[in-house]
Amino acid sequence: MITLKKLSKNYQVGAETIYALREIDLFIDKCEYVAIMGPSGSGKSTLMNLIGCLDTATAGVFELNGINVSDMDDNELAEIRNREIGFVFQTFNLLARSNALHNVELPLIYAGVNSEERRQIALAALAQVGLSDRIHHKPNELSGGQRQRVAIARALVNHPSIILADEPTGNLDSKTGEEIMDVFEHLYRGGNTIILVTHEEDIARHARRVIRIRDGRIASDERSTAKHAP
Repeated sequence: MITLKKLSKNYQVGAETIYALREIDLFIDKCEYVAIMGPSGSGKSTLMNLIGCLDTATAGVFELNGINVSDMDDNELAEIRNREIGFVFQTFNLLARSNALHNVELPLIYAGVNSEERRQIALAALAQVGLSDRIHHKPNELSGGQRQRVAIARALVNHPSIILADEPTGNLDSKTGEEIMDVFEHLYRGGNTIILVTHEEDIARHARRVIRIRDGRIASDERSTAKHAP
């Protein structure tokens, strides 16, 4: 599903060149549950941005579902993002004045889905994350965990190839964080491919594979014997 070949990303800061990623080789298959870990400045966020088609590499090849996205322009990358990737962010990124149902419908509005069909799809996604009884509530009427469930439902509605979660429990207490990880476990068991970016060891342990990034390179890539494994 995801193939990275000698992928590098450099930034120019004045006269200095920052090497964020250095010749990354990586393959992630369909239906994997992967955690990407690393300290601040390691390159994990840069790697997430490249996999999420939010940025482009300086060198190397990135293939997503057999399509080379390395040289795509901004419009082409946006199309790939909307079609292939569901994002879940630490800060939820919900519209404050819209209820849960409308927040989940948003990607479908951008995709041109008619109102009745998108309502049914959004209702099904909210049911999938256990929020059928909160569809008319606005974000400020929901707990942090419920807001993140709305964000996960929104990520699901376009049936993406990948769910890309960036520190999804970072703004939650430990108990609520574990509840959100149970949602991801359920989605993984349902056949979704999940890539989780985190700095928390206990969160990474939920994944079946942990990739550690250090100084722009893959320091280790280990399969997990997670207790939840099927």
